[in-house]
Amino acid sequence: MFKCNQCGECCRHLDRTNLYPWLNRGDGVCRYLKDNKCSIYAERPLLCRVDESYEAYFKDFYTLEEFYEMNYQVCNRLKNEKEGR
Repeated sequence: MFKCNQCGECCRHLDRTNLYPWLNRGDGVCRYLKDNKCSIYAERPLLCRVDESYEAYFKDFYTLEEFYEMNYQVCNRLKNEKEGR
């Protein structure tokens, strides 16, 4: 299972991808991010579910380990940008 620390950084940078245009409230932040938490977590889109989106879209292209590593790299990059590193 993908280990997310729920920092919310991925929800604050939707303007960096074309995958989530309906979620972007216009400033790159997800319209459902409230108090640093997903307000629709149980019903969030499939692409917001790392493990399930792997099974649905990416398993024919990457191993699960590769897919996790790509997600962790992006996650860490976003966190580092926030911290000014």
